[in-house]
Amino acid sequence: MWRFLIRLLQLPLALIVMFYEWGWETLGHVFDWLARRPLWKAMEDAIRRLPPWAALLLFALPSLLLFPVKLLALWLIAHGQRVLGVTVILVAKIVGTAVVARLFTLTQPALMQLGWFAAAYRWFIPWKDVWLNAIRASWPWRVGRVIKFRVKRAVAAIWRGAVQSVRTIFRRS
Repeated sequence: MWRFLIRLLQLPLALIVMFYEWGWETLGHVFDWLARRPLWKAMEDAIRRLPPWAALLLFALPSLLLFPVKLLALWLIAHGQRVLGVTVILVAKIVGTAVVARLFTLTQPALMQLGWFAAAYRWFIPWKDVWLNAIRASWPWRVGRVIKFRVKRAVAAIWRGAVQSVRTIFRRS
């Protein structure tokens, strides 16, 4: 029975993990780019210097700010605007994931000074790693990786072809 339940959960869990890994990695690059801007860098430096409790409040802030946005999305769905409502939820989830990931990177040293947070973190990470390893060993994950690789390769080939076509057009002009 447990085997069946785990198999049943593998696909949705693999999709969720793929989403978070894509979001954290890809959107992390956007924040890395922003961090090279003077004003953004100064803001991030100020966040890094926050005391533990202020860092905790800042880390929790995106969840609090996104709650009304999610309520708006549910209201839109309830009033017949299903596509718009789902789009709002997805965009909020993507932006929220990116912001929380960056804030955690910036505030982790301060958060680890809170004993209860450090203890919870030390408990959670090994547990999370076991689950992620199991998900990454599953067939949906492996199939998803193959599909991702093929799509990435196809997009790169299309991009190279488009760039080559534009170069050829400009050479003829």
